[in-house]
Amino acid sequence: MDVTIVDCGIGNVKSVLRMFEAVDAEAVLVSEPSAAMDARRLVLPGVGAFDAGMRALDRGWREVLDKLALERRIPILGICLGMQLLCRRSEEGGTEGLGWIAADVTRIDTGGDPRLKIPHMGWALVRPVRNNALVPTGEGEQRFYHVHTYRVVCDDPNDEVATVTYGHPFTTAVQRDNVYGVQFHPEKSHKFGMALMRRFASLPC
Repeated sequence: MDVTIVDCGIGNVKSVLRMFEAVDAEAVLVSEPSAAMDARRLVLPGVGAFDAGMRALDRGWREVLDKLALERRIPILGICLGMQLLCRRSEEGGTEGLGWIAADVTRIDTGGDPRLKIPHMGWALVRPVRNNALVPTGEGEQRFYHVHTYRVVCDDPNDEVATVTYGHPFTTAVQRDNVYGVQFHPEKSHKFGMALMRRFASLPC
């Protein structure tokens, strides 16, 4: 299979699966950690609260994910909450994250603008800050659908690959080596999401 999608109860996995199928990528949902051990590329979708997401991963997934990310070093993509779980911690809760990205998760700062509502919801222009495999530079305007209350703040600017502006600019896509994360929902982002998923499914592994 081109892509293995983690189905541990925290994400809209069927929408992710359908989008990969739409770009002719072979994808499979796995609900047991052992079934992911042969993954060539892995996607971790997620919605909801940080602590609940980590509790789901602590039910047998954490060891497998660490092995795939840190030992086998296959391409891994976190989507929305899945991106936040790649980080060390979130001010939304008290549970430690996976810690693959040197970053913390904080509530969105709207800069005091009363017109800006939380959660940040809807289409937004995503700006690459360096060339990367998923949201490359030189592609013109790229818009993706966001639904979130918290954002990722990286220690190292080199881990940031794209930003979005809502009150202030903040990170909406990250990459460290083989680990990728997007705060937005590519599976809800039509042609832009299809292009991103096609690129992910084509990453060398």
